[in-house]
Amino acid sequence: MSRTLAPRSRRTATVEAPALAALTGGGEHDDWSIERVLAERAIEPLFQPIVELHSLRPVGVEALARGPAGSRLWHPRPLFAAAVAAGRLAELDTLCAERALELARAAAAPPPLVFVNAEPAVVDQPPSARLLELMTSNPPFRIVVEYTERSLSARPAALLQLAAAIQSHGHGLALDDVGADPMSLAFLPLLEPEVVKLDLQLLRAPHSPRTVEVVAAVHAVAERTGALIVAEGIETEDDLANARALGANWGQGLLFGGPAPLAPFEEAGLADTADLASASLLRPSRPGLHLPSGTPFEAAAARGKARQGTAEAFAAHMEHLLRRAQQDHGAGAVVLASCTDAETARSWLPALRGLADRAAFVGLVAPLHPAAVAPGVRFAAGPGAEVEECAAVVIAPRYAAAVCGRGSLESVAFAHTEDRALVASIARIVLQQLPR
Repeated sequence: MSRTLAPRSRRTATVEAPALAALTGGGEHDDWSIERVLAERAIEPLFQPIVELHSLRPVGVEALARGPAGSRLWHPRPLFAAAVAAGRLAELDTLCAERALELARAAAAPPPLVFVNAEPAVVDQPPSARLLELMTSNPPFRIVVEYTERSLSARPAALLQLAAAIQSHGHGLALDDVGADPMSLAFLPLLEPEVVKLDLQLLRAPHSPRTVEVVAAVHAVAERTGALIVAEGIETEDDLANARALGANWGQGLLFGGPAPLAPFEEAGLADTADLASASLLRPSRPGLHLPSGTPFEAAAARGKARQGTAEAFAAHMEHLLRRAQQDHGAGAVVLASCTDAETARSWLPALRGLADRAAFVGLVAPLHPAAVAPGVRFAAGPGAEVEECAAVVIAPRYAAAVCGRGSLESVAFAHTEDRALVASIARIVLQQLPR
């Protein structure tokens, strides 16, 4: 769950009483400004344990941002609001990550995994030299960077770039609040995180049709990719039973401990009691997954999917894909299209415009004027080319397909595939071209 969302702050009521008391002490004489916080690096993160749900032993901790104790900026809401108002959100987000990793590295017995939140609004900002140093200088733990679906929909190309960098350094990704918004399920196959964190509302209504639908989709991805599932907000034994019934591997919540400094965890022997075997189940990083090279057609051809045909045959397959998206899979789907020919791309606009009202995300890369594209379609003005190449992709929780081709009016080599891994790779190629 993001640092700035209300459910996170509600957890502080009982477990951080001293800190809350200090927080209320900030008054008219409180001279902490966001500028001073940044200048003095006055961020003191707290850490909440994440446990294996059967052994109930910790596998790691999540770092939660806190400002100077006793100040009005101690709590994350005013802290991040002040950064936004000052135009310094990226600096604060980076500092929070730096301080979390610094404290974890300084611990006498570091936890096996350290989860760090990333602010969706600044995923397009490059990491600081200090943050890169902390991530790349052989830390004694694996770092798992958490994103929400807001990151995916706002800046998909930037997020893919950042995800690739994280993976290249041997660390992992987590998608947070899955189930809170259809966007999270739609983008889950594209990010393919190591960890999927279920929205806490699913735990509160474990038998609702919506919960069953979300959990089934999450398990389908987990079974295919090896992702681990985390249930958040576990506060009671009933919550624990529900989390296990939902099929979560790990859990987090007040039942296992609230946000606190690392020292109490160390005194309680966190490193000695850590479930290292479970922590080691975190899937190895996969450098290159998020930034495939080439064009959509080249990706399909490299997998032996291309066939020779006519322009009419290619057009029929493309129409079939868009029609099926409209009829069966528009809701909750990611629909992407790219084409180097303006006339062909223009012929797709009515279908994309209709899908924009229902799909989770619709994107188009083509040599068109932005005014020609519907407001609900994410657009990038792609280049034309001597040899026409076009592609369309639909990814939904229960359906994935891509059609891509290259050629001329006389002859077209094209592919129509429902191989989920290949479809996701083609989708990432198109997403990379959208605005960051």
